[in-house]
Amino acid sequence: MFTEDRDAVSAPARDGKWFGHPRGLSILFFTETWERFSYYGMRAILILYMVAPPAQGGPGFSTERAASIYGWYTMLVYAAAIPGGLVADRFLGHSRAVLVGGILIACGHFCMAIHGLPFFFAGLALICAGTGLLKPNVSTMVGELYAPADPRRDSGFSIFYMGINIGAMLSPLVCGYLGQRVDWHAGFAAAGIGMTLGLVTFAAGKRWLPEAHRASSPAGLREPSSRRFTAEERRRLSVIGILFFFAVLFWGAFEQAGSSLTLFADRYTRLSLLNFSFPSSWFQVEQPLFVLVLAPVFAWMWLRMGKRQPSSPAKFAAGLLLVGLGFLILVPAAAAAQSRGIRVSPLWLTALYLVHTFGELCLSPVGLSLVTKLAPARIVGLMMGVWFLATSFGNKLAGWVAGFFDVVPVARLFLLVALTGIGASFLLALLIRPIRRLTEERHPGAGVARKPLEAGGVS
Repeated sequence: MFTEDRDAVSAPARDGKWFGHPRGLSILFFTETWERFSYYGMRAILILYMVAPPAQGGPGFSTERAASIYGWYTMLVYAAAIPGGLVADRFLGHSRAVLVGGILIACGHFCMAIHGLPFFFAGLALICAGTGLLKPNVSTMVGELYAPADPRRDSGFSIFYMGINIGAMLSPLVCGYLGQRVDWHAGFAAAGIGMTLGLVTFAAGKRWLPEAHRASSPAGLREPSSRRFTAEERRRLSVIGILFFFAVLFWGAFEQAGSSLTLFADRYTRLSLLNFSFPSSWFQVEQPLFVLVLAPVFAWMWLRMGKRQPSSPAKFAAGLLLVGLGFLILVPAAAAAQSRGIRVSPLWLTALYLVHTFGELCLSPVGLSLVTKLAPARIVGLMMGVWFLATSFGNKLAGWVAGFFDVVPVARLFLLVALTGIGASFLLALLIRPIRRLTEERHPGAGVARKPLEAGGVS
């Protein structure tokens, strides 16, 4: 339901309202839905395709080699956000970067739809380049819809996160089924169609987005800022750096979903429930489905709690604890499956994904919001790229860990991941108070600092 605010001529991108938020949020919501449909649809079958023997249409890579390729790809697809954010800040602007990135992603998926390893690797490269342009800049544009002190910001990012997970939920159902039951390359093609729909959505709604109304000359976009960072800006950037480290550990555990947990589902989990059989890739539907159910609850909860809500570092610590506990739940099932040679109930993985979803909602949308609040405005696109680098390193870490799937007993592997997440959570909890001091404004001649951020920031 939309309403018009004709008087807000000074901020045309915020004229309309969408469930109490700027209308542009709906455009970015559905653009990201289709982009994530393409990414998670392809990712749902990526490692399964690589380990499939030629008789089943795959290249027949070993688990170690497939996990390594998976790790490098998922690392680079997020690492590309660094040059993508820089290109947007200095040359293209955020809106054009999203458009060009989407075109490259669609071309990459359609390239993978063609049989042959050269097309497969070329497609991965195109998707990396395109995601680097699109991913950080679409998130930056969400932040630009809100004033710095707008209390709706964290709630808006939680809603935006729902769009991510609608795409992530639908894509394994479509791409996973086509890939595992019809043809691997049909699954890759379906991912390309999803990204094409995202491009159509973005182009049709550009007038509601902030940059569509910003008068920026090409020269202005190309002019790098030479102003040095203030002491306050350096302190805030240091907070992003500290939380960056913990985000890497979180994603290193969480992103096992596409590698070791997918292999566990395929080899050790019963692929039927109530006499209904399903492809192993469908387990990747559960996490985004839980996010869709729970994200509105978290968005409402943060908004309702207002200034009483936990600080961002506290939310991060909770996320790390929960991702560790999720793996701890799976340890006895993994031990039973491998030692007794049985397939365990699918409810074990369901329980893990539910606990991981609680952790994800404590950390991921809050992290996106945090960067748009703490980063200096002149480098916010670049800093969003830096933030996605944490996901990049985490994905590489996840791929490296998955490479031990056939080497280390699975229960032991999952236990090590669990203990790492839980230990990191306790370490971050000890750092909450020092982080709070780093974000306090200091005024010349003033003996008392005040907190510059609204509740939900680092306070």
